[in-house]
Amino acid sequence: MFDTRTRRGRWGLQLLVTVLVIPFAFPLVVMLQGSLVGQGLGNYAVVLSQPELPYFFRNSLIIAAATIVIVYALALLAAFGFSKLRVRGRELLFWMLLICLTLPEVVLLTPLFATTLQLGIYNTYWAVVLPLAALQIPFAVLLARAFLDGVPDDIVDAARIDGASSMQVFLYVIVPLTRPIAAAIVVLTLIGAWNDYLLPLVFLTDPQSQTITLLPQFFIGQFSYDTTKVLAASVVSALPIVVAYMLLQRYFERGLAAGALK
Repeated sequence: MFDTRTRRGRWGLQLLVTVLVIPFAFPLVVMLQGSLVGQGLGNYAVVLSQPELPYFFRNSLIIAAATIVIVYALALLAAFGFSKLRVRGRELLFWMLLICLTLPEVVLLTPLFATTLQLGIYNTYWAVVLPLAALQIPFAVLLARAFLDGVPDDIVDAARIDGASSMQVFLYVIVPLTRPIAAAIVVLTLIGAWNDYLLPLVFLTDPQSQTITLLPQFFIGQFSYDTTKVLAASVVSALPIVVAYMLLQRYFERGLAAGALK
């Protein structure tokens, strides 16, 4: 391990962090540079002039907000049950839930497509929100349960002695205690819901119901491919989530650190 108390250790750690960041930063730099080729900021003017752009932002916000609410509520409830309630076979159920982490979106497209048609929710927000929430709940439950396992059972037992029901224990004891890890769950869910491309592409056919991640495809035609506009649209679609992450970064890091310490 690096001893950061020495100058050599600090320089070594800085070098390691720089090497790890380069593979992730390089595509972003290339995307930004490519978006300015040719007309420069004019590429962004063309992208921002698209009449569907306000609808894209609105739809992305609605889908992200609905997904966050569902994941937050169900993940905390499930983590509370797995950690603090005496549920028969809870470990088996927990590991069955974690198996869902191995399922990629593309494998589920066909059954999801058939299900949305049967339920009559195809080309609606729910056709994207429900699968997104289902795919993100297992990891959120994993984080929340790891945090709740560090909460002393005596706190829950004391609330029960005072006459609190399981739901009252959850609402008035567990929810306030899980604010740090809840912040991490909200940030991760926001990033996943905003950046998802495949589900909106398949389940949202109306241009006014599509999301911001589909903006670059408006500059890809059968006989043309405007690379600069595509890159500019990619920057525009990614910028809101980058800003949101920067604003919520300290809460995200605090939540993960709290979960690790627990």
